Formats: sequence, structure tokens, C-alpha cells
Amino acid sequence: MRLALVSLVLLAACSKQAPARVPAAGHARMAALLAERAAADDANPYFGQANLQGLRDRLRSAGEAAGWRLRLDTAVAELHQGHERAAIELLAGARDGLMRGRLAGDAAAAVAVDFHLGTAWLRLAETENCCAAPTTETCILPITGTGRHARTEGSQQAAACFVELLRNTAADDYWHWAALWLLNIAHMTLGTWPDGVPATYRLPVAAFAPEVPFSRFVDVAPAVGLDTDGNAGGVVVDDFDGDEYLDVIVSDWAPHGQLRLFRNERDGTFADRTAAAGLLGITGGLQLVHADYDDDGDLDVLVLRGGWWFESGRLPCSLLQNDGHGAFTDVTFAAGLGERQLPTQTAAFADFDLDGDLDLYVGSESSDRVPCASQLYRNDGDGTFTEVAAAAGVTNRAYCKGVAWGDVDGDRWPDLYVSNLGGDNRLYHNRGDGTFADVAATAGVIGPKDSFPCWFWDFDGDGALDLFVGNYDTGVGHIASHLLGGSLPFETARLYRGDGTGGFHDGAVAAGLTWPAMPMGCNFGDLDNDGWLDLYLGTGDPQFASVMPNLMYRNDGGRRLQNVTMAGGFGHLQKGHGVAFADLDGDGDQDVFEVLGGAYPGDAFRNVLFENPGFGNHWLTVRLVGTASARCAIGAQLRVTVRDGEASRVIRRDVTAGGSFGGNPLRQTIGLGRADRIERLQVFWPKTGELQDVDGAAPDSTIRVVEGVPRCERIDVHAVPFRRR
Repeated sequence: MRLALVSLVLLAACSKQAPARVPAAGHARMAALLAERAAADDANPYFGQANLQGLRDRLRSAGEAAGWRLRLDTAVAELHQGHERAAIELLAGARDGLMRGRLAGDAAAAVAVDFHLGTAWLRLAETENCCAAPTTETCILPITGTGRHARTEGSQQAAACFVELLRNTAADDYWHWAALWLLNIAHMTLGTWPDGVPATYRLPVAAFAPEVPFSRFVDVAPAVGLDTDGNAGGVVVDDFDGDEYLDVIVSDWAPHGQLRLFRNERDGTFADRTAAAGLLGITGGLQLVHADYDDDGDLDVLVLRGGWWFESGRLPCSLLQNDGHGAFTDVTFAAGLGERQLPTQTAAFADFDLDGDLDLYVGSESSDRVPCASQLYRNDGDGTFTEVAAAAGVTNRAYCKGVAWGDVDGDRWPDLYVSNLGGDNRLYHNRGDGTFADVAATAGVIGPKDSFPCWFWDFDGDGALDLFVGNYDTGVGHIASHLLGGSLPFETARLYRGDGTGGFHDGAVAAGLTWPAMPMGCNFGDLDNDGWLDLYLGTGDPQFASVMPNLMYRNDGGRRLQNVTMAGGFGHLQKGHGVAFADLDGDGDQDVFEVLGGAYPGDAFRNVLFENPGFGNHWLTVRLVGTASARCAIGAQLRVTVRDGEASRVIRRDVTAGGSFGGNPLRQTIGLGRADRIERLQVFWPKTGELQDVDGAAPDSTIRVVEGVPRCERIDVHAVPFRRR
């Protein structure tokens, strides 16, 4: 009986002919191009040396006549490249010159120099402590225990600078609030907080206390081999070699930053298999996206390059074709994706024309310096794509930072949300004829003005898609002002709650999203397996002063988002980029992986993996296999009916990789709460419009469901506890 079932599953899964593999001739071409561009681009705004060298030359020529501004600019450039002592020397000299009257400058000049000097000292403290000898408590807010610094010079000097600045600025000044925040952080690292902070400048202890009880997650990345060191980057987590266990691929946006694959060794550790995967020489990329673009049954990866780099960002993406065993070939040029080389860090796959294969939208960063359109690539079904954005009406022509697909009005056709920095966002309604209409204004979803990450999800469990959009114009000064009841204005993120017919209203403040967050990488998942989707925000910006906590919110029954950052140990102060919720140890609950590290060489850090301690709830993991629909089932919808007490409840999950800056597995791990029986499992397949009933699903199991096959197949995935070294 089981053999017959397996044969039926395999027959159905293979019923759609996969296209021939794209020729591999472009792989060497891509590696050579990336190496050439990286070596030649000295003007890169983050990694190039031209700016620093030019400032040094100007400073040398000016000698003692150099003004405070040139000294400050040179110091900041030195700091960006990791030369903390050189930056401190320049800033200390500028400060002394202003104090003694050797340098002309007003009060604003003194404030700027003091602030940057304090920041440079604080960065030195991070380098000598957090980076040199990290622990599981390093940089976790509130900083306690082994997170405190052993080498104290940096934080002591930083605190002195910030106190002086606070005494010389007005209480309504942004830099006053920013210095107040950083002063408190410096004292935490010294173990002298709160009493060591003057009462006037002290943040309330309650601000760092748990809002609600929540189990603590601990970083196990060093123990399992995932604590790689680097700059900003993306992550995708999924099974890339076909063994049913989840692997990890991470990028580093530095021009020479090597893309790396970590194979799940099924013994509680991960091994770097980058070379074996054929990835050596495939470098850079701020974000990664994965999907089975060629419909051959394995997952491919798209590397997105050039984001934030303007002219230096005229780089191709990389489409990496999987051979089914976790080895990749760059087929970008052969697939038709290599000619439009424009700065981007965001893209998403969907079957927008419902023909059964996955199309691709790439959001470009259009600016005065690099005016350009975003691209919509229609999948031609033979391993190649045709660009159709203009004909479809989705060119955007704005500074795009996030894209997400979702059927907002229940008509089967995936609609497209585009998040723009410094302009109105777009909601492109899919007309079903290959064209779209921007209905964002009518739907009420154009804000915030400075948007970044976004995603569709069913936040409140009503069966309709809701929309999260992050705001990206706050800073550490806003955090301090917020905690102390100050009046610095800021925009919140948006939590647009959908009505299922294409209408939305913003429920962010009502749901508790009031912290002045500045999210970049982010994602969502169900931490406690209660059936409600939680979210994690990786925060920060390129500035070294942006030492702010990453934030975790627990979904309280679709009513509110409870801030569990402090209780759960998620408040990492390093810059947060790609985020993935994934059951990496196979025990049925989702762990959280995050790529940490800033934009500049001097702001690198190690990645983290927060292990889920478990909450005792039931779960179901489902891997869908399309036959008429796309093989990896992106865009399909799961509906799980369980009995919660006396009432039945339907839990909806859409097959996506989650947020716009981070990649969850496409298999869906669904929390069932206390329900120990599944009353009904259904799959909605948008291509055909069929709602498929599935038999045989049981709690606490991993199953495969094939389109058109009425009974699921159980997958044997054994829990493998993370190894402790």
C-alpha cells in the first residue's frame, strides 16, 4: 500500500515536464565580471578607498590650517574603514582646536565633533570586546553578565563625550536625545548602569524589563558553525540538496564578499560546503531570494546586487541553478536576466499570469544619479525570461526597497506591493490580462513616506491578507525620546489590515507597533506554535551611532503585538539584515537566524542563530508539490482546521519565503496550539482554482502534499538537537 502511494505521489509530481537545463557557459563569465568590477571600483561609497584617500590628501595639504569640518569628515571616513584610533586622534584634535580657539567653529561644530568622537570611542569598545570575544550575551539589550566589556577604555571615553554633549545641547535637540541613548548603552557595557548615569540622563529601568513573560532564546550559532563574520547580507534557509533537512545560504554585500552555503550535517552542526556547491567567485549581494524557477524539483537562488550603491550598483544579479544535489551554476545571462544591470536589493517570484511557472519582479533603486525602471520578468517556461514591466504597467521608477506578491482581493491573481524610500508605495492590482493598475491610493496603503521591508500575511486570522510595511526614518534619538516621553516626531510602521476585497486600514498603533523602529532585514513566523504569526525586525542604518535593538513581537491572538524583545533575549544591538524563521533542528518549532553586520568594513559582525526553547504546542510542517501549478507551490494557500477548546479554528498560511529581506523555507511549519487533532487540511491552488482536501495529516509531523493527490505522504525528518561545543 505504501509503495503504491509513493509511486502515485512521484507520478503526479513528475507529470509536468521540466524544461531542459540552461547551459552553464555564463558561470565563469559572471565570476570574472564580479572580480573585475570589485577590483576596479574604488569609488564604491562603502568599500572604495577613493573618498578616504582624497580626504587624507586634502588634510595633508591643508596642514594646521585644516578646519574642523575636514578633520571630522576624514575621521568619519577612517572610522568607516575600521581605523578607530586614527578617527579618534583626528576628532580629539578637532575638539581641542575648537575649545582653544585654534579652529573656527560655532556651537554646532562642537556638538558634531563631540558626538562623532563619542561614537568612535564606542565603536572601538565594540571592536575590542564584542567583536574580539563574543559571548551568548554580547550586545543583547539590556547588556548584563558576560555581555559587559572587559576592556573599558572605549566605553568610558565615550560616556565622557556624551555627557559633555548633553550639557551643551537643548533637551528638544535630536542630538541631545541620541547622546542620551548612547550614554546609557555605554554604561551598560561597563556594568555601571543605571546608577552610573546622571539621574537627569538616565533611561527608566522599566524600559528594558520584559513586557510579558516569554521563554528566552539563546544564540547557538558559534556551537553549530553558523557564526560567520561579515557585513550586511541576506539569507535563505531551505533544503537545497534534497535530503529533507534545512540548509543555510548567506551573502555578504561587500564586493569581494563570498556567497556561502552551509549544509545541515544532521548531527546538530552545519558545514561550509561553498566550494563543493560551486559557489566560489560568486560574490556580493545584499539580499537573496529562492524558488524553483525552472520547475525541475529543486530550489534555485537569486542574488541581488548594487542596493544603495548608485553608480557603483550597476551590477547584474545572479540566478543560480541547482543541480538537485546542492551544487549551483550561474545561468543569469543565458536566462535573460543579465543585461539590465541596475542597483537592487529586492525581488520576489510569483506566477502572475497563472500559467504554471514562476515569474520574477525585481525592484530597482531609481534616483537622480541612476534613473531606471523596475523589471517584471515573465517566465517563458524553457528556462528563460522576457522583460514585460512597461507593457504590464509596473515600472515603478522610484527608489524601491521592498516587493511582495499576494492576492489581496481573492480573485486568484497575485497582486504586487512595491515599497519605496522617499515616495509613495504602489499596490499594483493584477487585472488578469497581463496588466496591472496602481490602486495604492484608493486602498490607502501609500505610506509610510520612507518605506523599506514589506510582506503580506494573515495577521489576524480572518482569512484575508494583511500587509506590513516598515518605516525607515527614525534613529536612536527617537528611541530615547519615546522612552522618556519626549516630543521628537516619527512615523510608525504600518500594519494594514485587509478586508479580503482589496481594502485596508492601518492598525499599527492599535496593535502596539509604537516603538520607533528602523527595520531593514525582517521576517515573520510562529515562535510559540500557537497558530498566530509573530515578527522580528532587524534594525539600524549605515551610521555607526545607530546602535539600536532588533525587535521581536509576539502575536497575541491577532489583536495586539506584544514586545518580547527583552524577555526573549532578541534585542541584539548590531545591525540586523537578512532574517529567517526556520526549524533548523527538526524539533517542530522555529528557530531564528539573522545576518548581522553593518554597511562599512569597520562595522562587521558575526551572524546569530537563536534556538527556540519550545513552548509545548503542537505543529504541522507541510511541503507542497505543484503539478499543474509551480512545482515549489509559491502562491498556494494552506488552510488547517483544528479545534481550539469548544470552537473550530481555521489557520491560513500562504506559501512564500516571508518578508522582503530574508528567506524562510517554502515548506510551512504551522503552529496548532493545544489542538491534538487536525479536523481538515485543504490546499488552494490559484492556477486551477481548485480547493484540494488532503487526508492523513496528523499533528507533530512533516508531510508532503502533491497537487491533485488526495492523501499526504509523511516525511521522515528526525529532530537533531544543536550540538554544544
